[in-house]
Formats: sequence, structure tokens, C-alpha cells
Amino acid sequence: MLAKVSTNEQTKPEPCPLCFDTGWQVVIGVGARQCECRKKNLYQRLLAKARIPSRYTNCSLENYEPQGLPGSDSILSQAKAKLDCNNFVREYPNVEFGLLLVGECGLGKTHLAVAVLKAALSKTMHSCLFYDFRDLLKEIQDSYNPSTSSSELKVLSPIYEAELLVLDELGATKPTAWVQDTMTQIINRRYNNKKITIFTSNYLDTPSLNYGETLSERLGVRLRSRLYEMCKIVHIKGEDYRKDKLRHNRF
Repeated sequence: MLAKVSTNEQTKPEPCPLCFDTGWQVVIGVGARQCECRKKNLYQRLLAKARIPSRYTNCSLENYEPQGLPGSDSILSQAKAKLDCNNFVREYPNVEFGLLLVGECGLGKTHLAVAVLKAALSKTMHSCLFYDFRDLLKEIQDSYNPSTSSSELKVLSPIYEAELLVLDELGATKPTAWVQDTMTQIINRRYNNKKITIFTSNYLDTPSLNYGETLSERLGVRLRSRLYEMCKIVHIKGEDYRKDKLRHNRF
């Protein structure tokens, strides 16, 4: 009669064929080096801590596809935005400036920002973090509630310390005095500590049809000037691909 195999034995993963789970791979003529399996596991742990929303987990620079008619301003600007992001990743971490991806909604700004974060993380294993600015403000506000175990410093500390931060939807929240003070505090701290930040925003430097205010009006002139010092401006043009996708699905 065959011996019964326990559930734990049945599900136990096979050891790494390169290092046999020691973490070190012996290479003839080279010696011992850290095994790729350890790098992969570290990447997965850091990626889990990066707070990338589930909707964007599969975003990459490879699967970002510019939309528009051949030769149009839309497709050319999106192709250039992809090129700028690839160049950033190629040079990272030896970069002095982050990226400010601006344009109407539905052009893939968040896709590109997440793709850059993932590629940079895979390349360097530096601490990277993604935050929707509206969610960040809500977490800071919630930290003021005495019934919670959180604090403003506990919320902001990872924001300050991340080597690469993606701050999505900058300017999306109504620019009250508190919001502007909070934005200034975060952006100035990262600027002074030479931390690289990638911003996305639907607001441009000139009013658009969908957004009557400019980025300076949403952030304040001083803070907008700070972004010029911190980032390469990447202006993406085109029509909302979500509307186009919905229109095609209807017919």
C-alpha cells in the first residue's frame, strides 16, 4: 500500500535548480554570485509594497500603444512620450529630473507612469511608490482622527523616503489652502532631498476645453515653478481612448 503524502509535502515548491534555495549560484570560472531567484523574489516584494492599483499591474512600456491617425499630432506626441519614458528608464538612476506627464484624460498617462516605475524598480531594486494624490490627501486627513492608529508622519514618511515616487492626478483636488500647503510640503521635501518624482496631471499650462483652469491655478504659481525645476515636461495629445473604446463596443 502506498504511503499517504501530506498536503504540505504535496504543495511544497521545487527548489531553485540554479542555487537549490541557497541564494547563491556557482558559475564555473566566475565563482559564486547571487542567484536570479533571489532578485526575482526581492522584486516581487518591492513591487507589492509599491501600491500599484490592480488595474495597472500589467502596464509596461512595451504594451503602451499610441492611438490616432498615422502622422497626426496625437500619435506623434504619444510616441514621443513613450520614447521619453524609455529614455528615462535607460538613464535611471543617473537622472536629475523626474517626469511631468500632462494631457487630457484617457491618454495613458498613468499607464506610462506605472510602466516607468516598474521598469526602474526591476533595474535598481530601489524603493518605489505609487499614490493617487486624492487618496494620499484622504489618508492624511484620516490620520487626524484620534480614533485611528495612524499619524500624518506615518503616512508621509514613505512619500518622503521613496527613491522614485509616482504622484498621480496632481491638481485633481480642489486647491484649498490646506491642499496647497500639503502639496508644497511634499514636493519641497522631495526636491530638497533630490528624490525623483513622476507626476501626472490633466491640467495644462493653458486652459483646455475640458479643464477651464490651468495647472498653475490648481497648484499655485510658486509650486508650478518648482515642478519646472524638478521635471521634464511631457505633453501628451489626443482623444480619450476610453470614449473611443466605448464607442466601438456599442456598434
